[in-house]
Amino acid sequence: MEWGKRLTGLRTMMIAVVLGAMSPALLAAELTAADYTEIQQLYARYNTAIDHGDADGWAATFTPDGVFANNFKGTEALKGFVNTWHAGTGASQRHFSADLVIKAGANDVTATVSTILVNLATKPTSIAGYVTYSDVLVKTAGGWRFKSRALKAETAPAAAPAPAAPAAPPAAAK
Repeated sequence: MEWGKRLTGLRTMMIAVVLGAMSPALLAAELTAADYTEIQQLYARYNTAIDHGDADGWAATFTPDGVFANNFKGTEALKGFVNTWHAGTGASQRHFSADLVIKAGANDVTATVSTILVNLATKPTSIAGYVTYSDVLVKTAGGWRFKSRALKAETAPAAAPAPAAPAAPPAAAK
């Protein structure tokens, strides 16, 4: 009986040593299917809230110290951004996001997503812009939240110069 207790204690100690020796990146790099679903829902809540001028709901997709576009930090600043944006052109625009890529890291999760801004005020409806977000996400007691969102407005690449016109063929000899 004594050997059984010692063996169990030894197994427990070995497991603790092995887990302690594992890289934090290895332990944190695995997201569950539920994590992926929750992160996708975070993006959906973000778009829905900003599109409908729900400043509280939009700010709630961030951590309390979250940062948007490097300019708006913290819940009150985030709410102010949405209220100002929605009072202007934002009321007639809608976000459509695609190409979400989620990458687990050692201490956080990063993601990128492409977003088309659709302008409903034009007839026919038009594209108002295209941006790429680079995000840092964290899992909180309330679920996944944005720690930071940086955005880059995408534009068409510069057009290549037109090829030179072909030289005229030599005049025919007479």
